[in-house]
Amino acid sequence: MNHRIDYIDKFEYKDVVEVWEASVRATHHFLKEEDINYFKPLILNIYLDAVELRCYRDENNAIIGFLGVADQNLEMLFIHPAHRGKRIGKTLLEYAMNNLKATKVDVNEQNEQAVGFYQHCGFKTIGRSKLDATGKPYPILHMVLTK
Repeated sequence: MNHRIDYIDKFEYKDVVEVWEASVRATHHFLKEEDINYFKPLILNIYLDAVELRCYRDENNAIIGFLGVADQNLEMLFIHPAHRGKRIGKTLLEYAMNNLKATKVDVNEQNEQAVGFYQHCGFKTIGRSKLDATGKPYPILHMVLTK
């Protein structure tokens, strides 16, 4: 199989947002529809340009997962739900740690699968915020790599 980690061109941002939305709908059950509609243009127009962005491509060159890092913080890691459980998240996370020097991550507390994933990968919670970065009432756990 010819899967690989790659750079993302700006013209592919729409594909990235589609992966983000599918992933969020599969894992962020606590979000309301209006929250998804609120974040979607922010992801497309602001957030993707604010990070060092990489993707995981399948054998057809389609983006099936992606990550973004800024200031050693893993700002985003999303895998299309059809491709979860295939070590893509772990592969991307290891890439972020080894190549982009990611040592921190902020995770929605209510996304228990993600919290467990990061704990399993050596992160521990060092703080908690009651609101997310946009002021919405979704508690965030601040985690740091310990190994």
